[in-house]
Amino acid sequence: MPRKGENIYKRKDGRWEGRFRKYRDANGKIKYGYVYARSYTEVKIKLNKIKQEITIPAESGTADIIVRTFSEVVKEWITYKTPLLKESSVAKYTNIINLHLLPFFHEQTMQSISVQRLEEFYKKLLLKVTPKGTLLAPKTTLDILSVMKSILVYANTKKYLQYLPPLRFECRPLVKKLVILSERNQKILSSYLCLHLTYRNLGILICMYTGIRLGEICALTREDISLTEGSIYIDKTIQRVQKEHNGKKTMLIIATPKTPSSIRTIPIPNQLLQIIKSSELPQKGYLLTGSTEKYIEPRTYQYHFKKLLQRCKIPETNFHALRHTFATRCVELGFDIKTLSEILGHSSINITLNRYVHPSFDLKKQNMNKMNELISFR
Repeated sequence: MPRKGENIYKRKDGRWEGRFRKYRDANGKIKYGYVYARSYTEVKIKLNKIKQEITIPAESGTADIIVRTFSEVVKEWITYKTPLLKESSVAKYTNIINLHLLPFFHEQTMQSISVQRLEEFYKKLLLKVTPKGTLLAPKTTLDILSVMKSILVYANTKKYLQYLPPLRFECRPLVKKLVILSERNQKILSSYLCLHLTYRNLGILICMYTGIRLGEICALTREDISLTEGSIYIDKTIQRVQKEHNGKKTMLIIATPKTPSSIRTIPIPNQLLQIIKSSELPQKGYLLTGSTEKYIEPRTYQYHFKKLLQRCKIPETNFHALRHTFATRCVELGFDIKTLSEILGHSSINITLNRYVHPSFDLKKQNMNKMNELISFR
């Protein structure tokens, strides 16, 4: 039999109805939800299950938790974050939300996002297959979890959560073999570029001997190059970002580099400086086009780079290999790591050592041979 205060009633149609407090709206008014079953016991079980997921504090005591759905909080969060982030970051976070977070949590209330629910989401991410037929990269998974954590922290601050569930999931980083140009192929490519010194080819030569990123060289203007001081000033980059989550509608933007440390002045090696001086640089405008209005987008410049590799009969690789090659050669030549880190625009030396600097086999062999004098055959 129903008990007083349970909000369980028998309807005229013979079914049993249970009422529960769903959430409080912005005005503090309680909104109710309803469940139905053929018996009192079934309704009781359903209500108990719901109460484990959704809890609204008692009328007395501290301020009530304001219940919001995940989709509502996400809209608030992205609105709050937009003025604080670069346009490319907003596009990236929006893409993560639409592709990964909303399909899983959607209209679920923030109060019902438990540790168990987060673990389910994490396991699903590990098994998710991309349109290319591969699993999500560990870096992508960590980015998704990072956005989710930021949303939860925001919800907790706004009192949409009674407590902050921990996100302590770790992804084992996938070790990728970074390809660099061999010394032989680097010389072949350098010789070809010098013999065919167009604006585009000069840009590739500059990247190979200064470590400039793809987006940075595409945004480089004549005004950024000082022939008298022998330096290149980097303070902007070109990149394509998604305007919508369907992956089809994109736009090119010119913005500041990815981090403040990426804004830097790079000294030009004397030999490269002489080549730049001997070339017919544009008076102003973008270096790769010689125009003040037209620029080359990164994807188009990558195609140009791959065509050059084909002409020089060099194995195909991505444009970023030029940056890897520069960093590796610098280490082989004995560059001070702090100096190299600043030239590359890294925020710390550890990034330079762990991400971009990969000693060649020849360098490893030279170092190992230093053990020769310690080895005795007597």
